[in-house]
Amino acid sequence: MIGLIDCNNFYVSCERVFNPKLEGKPIGILSNNDGCVIARSNELKPLVAMGMPAYQIPPHIQKKITLLSSNYELYGDMSQRVFDTVYHYTADIELYSIDEAFIHLNGFSHVLNHCQNLKAIVKRDTGIPVSIGIATTRTLAKLANHIAKKQSIHQGVYCFPTNQEEIATTLKQFSVEDIWGVGWRIAQRLKVLGIHTAWDLYQANLKQIRQLFSVVLERTVLELRGISCIELDDLHTAKKNIMTSRSFGHLTNDLFDIQEAIRVHASRGAEKLRKQKSVVNAVLIFLKTNRFRPELPQYNPSVVVPLLSATDDSRLIIHAAQKGLRSIYKPDFLFMKSGVMLLDLKTKDNYCQSDLFTAETSATEKHKSEQLMKTMDDINQKMGKNTIHLGGIRQTAAWQIKRERLSQRYTTRWDELPLVK
Repeated sequence: MIGLIDCNNFYVSCERVFNPKLEGKPIGILSNNDGCVIARSNELKPLVAMGMPAYQIPPHIQKKITLLSSNYELYGDMSQRVFDTVYHYTADIELYSIDEAFIHLNGFSHVLNHCQNLKAIVKRDTGIPVSIGIATTRTLAKLANHIAKKQSIHQGVYCFPTNQEEIATTLKQFSVEDIWGVGWRIAQRLKVLGIHTAWDLYQANLKQIRQLFSVVLERTVLELRGISCIELDDLHTAKKNIMTSRSFGHLTNDLFDIQEAIRVHASRGAEKLRKQKSVVNAVLIFLKTNRFRPELPQYNPSVVVPLLSATDDSRLIIHAAQKGLRSIYKPDFLFMKSGVMLLDLKTKDNYCQSDLFTAETSATEKHKSEQLMKTMDDINQKMGKNTIHLGGIRQTAAWQIKRERLSQRYTTRWDELPLVK
């Protein structure tokens, strides 16, 4: 058996753990630069649509609700606490996102009781409420979790039925786009074929699904039938390109500000590159002005800088990115966004091609580079992001995101620990 454990209204729940006054009140979490609502408490959902820009929320509603800036440091740490707790009470755990994980339940004689106890333990030890869906496959576990979360009669834990009649009744509740892995475009094509619900897809002809769509959707059909054939590794293939970008908190034409932002983006991209054990052959840098400010001069340049040899060294990637920035920067424009994209990625273990006219890096230098990058990554993984970084990062720089409604980072900053009176 497989379970999907999902934290309820995770961002809001994290805020409530350290500020109980928020319990029962309509709470919303805003995106970067306090732009749009990206997470809502149950109390807020009837009042504000997901993705609504904060400035469009009517004044009479703003008076009733609390909006907070995204506190990613807090959410990341609370996520680790939740799943560290879960790990001690399951056979194995597969992290899927910041607030979701699949858990293996083989070997437990009373799976439903075990999951009910696990739900209570997570709430007791971390303060975060969770829902758990149980089934024989990951796809069915996702649907079961939806039922556990939405139907209060199950008290947050639901086991997908095994009786054929009950399976049909349950699957008919879900439209085809509700199924894990079925996107909007595929759902529209399925509906043309008369497949509107999860039960319709369950009954679909496997050969036809494979011919018209893909082997991936065929596996989804098998999963709906209770045959486990989707592994989490199938969903986390190495990316062919890596993009890191962010809108600025304020418009700026200051080269020093933009260089700092590009350096941070390049460093973050290099970390992701090493995490998937790849190397990069070229770096793209881009800048954007604000197209919603037509009264301002517009300029949206980009440039690709080829690397002499493929690398995962942050220093070399940053150097290439800064070189590209200098070639496209113009001081007469106010920029609102910058970004770095790592192009032409290859698997590190299988890639050794170098430039014919470039001196081969010595084995000693490669080893030093790998050890340095590994040390940086290990320290930042253990002690927190940007514990060690290349170059300065000013918190007051114009490119830093705007978070005017930020709560305290209770668990990761000594100077922001909660006070008990």
